[in-house]
Amino acid sequence: VFALIVFACLVGDGYTNLSEDPQLYCIFYHNEDACRYGIGIGVLAFLACIFFFMVDVYFPQISNATDRKYLVLADLGFSGLWTFLWFIGFCFLTNQWSWTRAEDVFLGADSARAAITFSFFSIFSW
Repeated sequence: VFALIVFACLVGDGYTNLSEDPQLYCIFYHNEDACRYGIGIGVLAFLACIFFFMVDVYFPQISNATDRKYLVLADLGFSGLWTFLWFIGFCFLTNQWSWTRAEDVFLGADSARAAITFSFFSIFSW
């Protein structure tokens, strides 16, 4: 759920434009990489959650102990990696938000703060 919130905040209000320029810029200090990173890990985390949920549903039907062991290790390894990536995302978005000037943000400040907040919550949920 947290990944969807981060993704939705960045896609919905993560891009803005200046009044004199029709081109959209990322709300985080005009750094496109910040928005792409948040959207990317949000989408991949959501897809991974669906995959591991399906693995959990079919887990009792897997009779091979070796396959079960590898699935559990894959789940643990992916969760550890994704915890680290959410930490990097939180630090990156927070840093870019601290450099963002207030006059560059007309709309979307609440969405940017929500993306940062739920990136932080995602560290602990993963």
